[in-house]
Amino acid sequence: MAEYDYDLFVIGAGSGGVRAARMSASYGARVAIAEQQYLGGTCVNVGCVPKKLFVYASEFHGEFSSAAGFGWQVPSTSFDWPTLRDNKNVEIERLNGIYGRLLDQAGVELFNGRAVIAGPNEVAIGEQKISARYILVCPGGRPFVPEFPGAEHVVTSDQAFYLDHLPEVITIVGGGYIAVEFAGIFAGLGVRTHLVYRGALFLRGFDQDLRETLAEQMAEKGIELHFDTDVTAVERQGDLHRVQLSSGESLSCGLVMYATGRRPATNNMGLENTAVKLNEKGAIEVDQYFQTAEPSIYALGDVIGRMELTPVAIREGMILAANLFNGGKGSMDYDFIPTAVFSQPNLGTVGYTEAEARELFGQVDIYRTKFTPMKQSLGGGAEKMLMKLVVDAQTDRVVGCHMLGEGAGEIIQGLAVAVKAGATKADFDATVGIHPTAAEEFVTLREPIT
Repeated sequence: MAEYDYDLFVIGAGSGGVRAARMSASYGARVAIAEQQYLGGTCVNVGCVPKKLFVYASEFHGEFSSAAGFGWQVPSTSFDWPTLRDNKNVEIERLNGIYGRLLDQAGVELFNGRAVIAGPNEVAIGEQKISARYILVCPGGRPFVPEFPGAEHVVTSDQAFYLDHLPEVITIVGGGYIAVEFAGIFAGLGVRTHLVYRGALFLRGFDQDLRETLAEQMAEKGIELHFDTDVTAVERQGDLHRVQLSSGESLSCGLVMYATGRRPATNNMGLENTAVKLNEKGAIEVDQYFQTAEPSIYALGDVIGRMELTPVAIREGMILAANLFNGGKGSMDYDFIPTAVFSQPNLGTVGYTEAEARELFGQVDIYRTKFTPMKQSLGGGAEKMLMKLVVDAQTDRVVGCHMLGEGAGEIIQGLAVAVKAGATKADFDATVGIHPTAAEEFVTLREPIT
């Protein structure tokens, strides 16, 4: 067997890469990892973590408004963007340090620089050449902005986390997680917010009831939704931007943010020096064991374009490490993976949508409730909660669980264990609820609506 500098060389120190590196090292492998930007990848630096901090910040506006109904006299409030931004930066730097220490403690050697694949078993960092028995490619993704007149005037979510100041008006373009979440963030921080999406309704792939109800709730919060609409041009006019829409309308705003998806970061990586293949979307093609067409090269996380979620990349990394260095032969199970959209209100879901279940199982029973949460009764808000169970009528198994409302992600995480384990509607019915909570509604739904 050829002697290599390392057993595994990982390109990309995001969540999946770091976990694969640490686990591989724990099995006795000699591991190195390269990162050209920041430890922790998208999630820690310009994704899940700072986004959730911004969501928390933006929710205080509603809390202040509700406080009077509970007897609190809240004095005049004001918001300081630089304080939030800078405190967020300090927290992210703390997490970067933690990732570095975890790698060091695991015995993983860190290379700060851009790694390029020079061959099936070789990477180059500048002038330095390094050999490895296996190479793992997990550089994540990068924001995608389509070409159109004035595209150079827009920002993406990566820049939105570091703005010098908040605009008075913003136009957000897109209909996925990032667009919907940032619309809630900016609106909650006092920015007049337009959301422009070329489709009929945002969050394609989620349950239709949740999508429709969320659109209603966001509109009630003052977010101006422009569906079936696209941007044809953006013009810079001094400190403002003029956004031309396909509807013929134009919007004037201080900032235009594009959240039109992310693309695998495979450019200029040296993949042409190997047999690695990309699909039509630019994602690296891998088999069920994350092996590419080049036997010594593996890939996982956002760059393979399966489920672009941090916990998924982490699980993929754990499976791969065990397969390569601990005698494993596992593969990733992508069924019943829960997820949340930190919109306002939050959206949480696990399993099949109603439409998917009808197509897959034929006959399904749908249980649904929509109500004003208890907190709103005194707080005076108009926000609604929606909860929904999708049940395979033949087996009584709960195959979909969906929620829109405060704490949706926290509640669905718990229910995901039951759904993954194959719980039936009878199991839900036999479970005693916790009163008074919103979550108890999931075990008290008795009459199917279809």
